Amino acid sequence: MYSVAHNKCPRCQEGDFFVRPAGFRFKDNLKMHEKCSCCGLKYMLEPSFFYGAMYVSYALTVAMAVAIFVFCHLLGLSLLTSLLSIFLLLILANPFVMRLSRLLYINMFVHYKHQTGS
Repeated sequence: MYSVAHNKCPRCQEGDFFVRPAGFRFKDNLKMHEKCSCCGLKYMLEPSFFYGAMYVSYALTVAMAVAIFVFCHLLGLSLLTSLLSIFLLLILANPFVMRLSRLLYINMFVHYKHQTGS
């Protein structure tokens, strides 16, 4: 989970995964390094590897939508207000969810390997 939280390589947890830190800059939001600067792990493990991250993204957005709906329901807000809240928050969270889904997806296949000092 360290590599997910800190935008690091899943194998060595030292090199950066994305070129830019998280933010609302949509142009470069998903731009990744080709490989890790420390251990040399190629991030695109196979062609179209990150298409699978769409399923992770879908699961995250559904979980967020349900959580927002329950929260709005507990506050006693109307159904229309709840749906508008869900729509607005999912739009705002989209850049972060896309990055998070890629990091989670690659961490499902690449595991941390402790590097011994040389």
